[in-house]
Amino acid sequence: MKQLRIGVLAGLFVVAGVVSWGGARLWDAFGTLPSVPVAAPIVLAVIAVTLAATALSLRARLRAQRERRPGAKGVDPLVAARAVVFGQASALVAALVAGMYGGVGAFLLIDGVQAPARRDQAIYAGASVLAGACVIAAAFFMERVCKLPEDEDEGGNGGATQA
Repeated sequence: MKQLRIGVLAGLFVVAGVVSWGGARLWDAFGTLPSVPVAAPIVLAVIAVTLAATALSLRARLRAQRERRPGAKGVDPLVAARAVVFGQASALVAALVAGMYGGVGAFLLIDGVQAPARRDQAIYAGASVLAGACVIAAAFFMERVCKLPEDEDEGGNGGATQA
């Protein structure tokens, strides 16, 4: 399983932002721009909290297992792998969604936020970008918690056998 790359997430964010900014500009030229839902930052925040809570739980269980505490409940490797996959998928989707709302928010800020409705939409879009960044941070934390320690006797060659 490959690790998350900040460059890939930033690229997704920028591409989604540019496309949604252009789409918002075009849509506004032909009619009214659809509103940014109030639930968007809330859902992203719930995902971020879920990821962080899962990572903290796994970290505590792994620490107890590593310290050989009596009655320590171990972590099934499949559970850890699923948690990492959930974190990676959430980070990719959050980068796209945050880019999309970032582009709409940029359009609203450039176009002007004199109307209270547009100001609220810009705030919701900004909150969505912030919540998306929290999802990405929680996904990186999850990945760090579930990362296997490097194998010292392999010589750092990633498990390849030497001839």
